[in-house]
Amino acid sequence: MDISKYEIEIKHHVFKRALERNIHPDRIEDTLKKGKLKRYGKNYIKFITKTLICIGEISGSKIKIITIERREK
Repeated sequence: MDISKYEIEIKHHVFKRALERNIHPDRIEDTLKKGKLKRYGKNYIKFITKTLICIGEISGSKIKIITIERREK
């Protein structure tokens, strides 16, 4: 999937959860740029790196990042 044609919007909720979980906002950006994409459901997408998972929703021409979590090993 080519995400270059989508505008990425990061919700405020993501930053709140990142601060609660001691995740630096730069790591969110790295996950979105360099993470592996996994599509699930009709409108949802995951950006996955070794330590983080960002979950987003595809809505028209936007990908809205709605939550972030640490990846369990």
